Formats: sequence, structure tokens, C-alpha cells
Amino acid sequence: MIDNVVIDTNIFVSALLKADTVPRQVLRTCLEGKVLPLMSNPLFTEYEGLLNRGRLFKNCPLTYEERDTFLNDFLSVCKWVNIYYLWRPNLRDEADNHLIELAIAGNATCIVTGNIKDFQNSELLFPHLKIYTAREFITERSA
Repeated sequence: MIDNVVIDTNIFVSALLKADTVPRQVLRTCLEGKVLPLMSNPLFTEYEGLLNRGRLFKNCPLTYEERDTFLNDFLSVCKWVNIYYLWRPNLRDEADNHLIELAIAGNATCIVTGNIKDFQNSELLFPHLKIYTAREFITERSA
């Protein structure tokens, strides 16, 4: 059985900025069909909005067109999930609540993020949902 996962935008951006990194391994795992990344309208909007921040990708080896193609390739392997129930307020950073909502609605086993501290001390606990860094995720998948 393939695990459903939520990939935070910071992992996607890190993967675009540098080759041969752990975040890029995470995306490769998704593109190879080893896990099923989940996508929602709020997460898609966040991904798309980041791609349009030219300043963020100032030192990126990929052109805008290549980044856009990469996003489309990633989206082609994602499972779109409609979210009907909001779990708010839950996290200190309101902007991250949609990731929890997507994970719960899509029955994800984990969220992969570069900001684990943003998910600590949440008001609601979901014991089956793990929060991993990219390195923890790859290590767990290799075990």
C-alpha cells in the first residue's frame, strides 16, 4: 500500500533551488510513485504563488518555464482532495492549518516540512499523523 503524504511548499522550493538535496529526493519519491502526494486548492494556490516570486528564485538554476513544468509534473502525480471540515484554530501559524486539514481529509500518514516547530504544541492532536523533515522522511522510507 502506498502512503498518502502532504508535501509542504518549503520542501518543494528547496528542491527547486538546489540539485542533489534531500528535499529533491522527497519529490523524486513522489514522482516515482513510491508515495502519493496530496493536493488541495489552498496548497496549490500556495505552490503557484511561490513560483511567481522571482526574487525567491534569483539564484535558482531553473528558469521560470522549467519550474512551471516541474510543478505541472508534480501535480500530475498528486491526488486532489476536497476539504469539507476545517480544524481551526489548531496551529500557532494560521497559514499552516490547511496542511493539517489536507492530511486529515486525505488520510495522510505524514506531512513533510522544513518547519517542524510550526506543528508543535498544536491544540488538536492527531496521533496517526507524523510530521517529518525531509531527511527524517527519506530515512524512514529507507528503513
